[in-house]
Amino acid sequence: MSRIGKKPIAIPKGVEVRASGPRITVKGPKGELSWTHPDGVSVAVEGAEAVVTRKSNAKPARALHGLTRALLQNMVTGVTEGFKREMELSGVGYRAQGQGDKLVLSVGYSQPVEFKLPAGVSAEVDKKQTKITLSGIDKQQLGQTAADIKAVRPPDSYKGKGIRYAGERLKLKAGKAAK
Repeated sequence: MSRIGKKPIAIPKGVEVRASGPRITVKGPKGELSWTHPDGVSVAVEGAEAVVTRKSNAKPARALHGLTRALLQNMVTGVTEGFKREMELSGVGYRAQGQGDKLVLSVGYSQPVEFKLPAGVSAEVDKKQTKITLSGIDKQQLGQTAADIKAVRPPDSYKGKGIRYAGERLKLKAGKAAK
């Protein structure tokens, strides 16, 4: 049996988890998230905890057991604490500016790139305009937004200039050998 899947999910005070059929709705102080779980598993809310069980011992059901529990735990964490993702811009003249629901990135192209943030994700830019902090309640959406921002100018493999996650280490290639 899945070690992660059989752990119950503690539901903190102020969070409401409703499981009606395949639809799970988690409502908390920061917002509301909903998700439809796959057929091979079932979710039951018992008091102050939620339990994920699988309906059969078939391989697809075993594979979805731990996944469903982890996604449900991320939903509970998201509506209580939220998630953050930090990004850094490295390169001469590279900077970002937050303008409401969009980021304006100056990353070496002839024109600044305007990146529209999806609903539920907010961005803060530090005073030096080289660090972006993304925050939101949906972990999957936050990670996808961070990946889309990084794709605007991924770090190059020679100088390391570009947009990267905070703390990401790059292995730089050697340049041309001098004769």
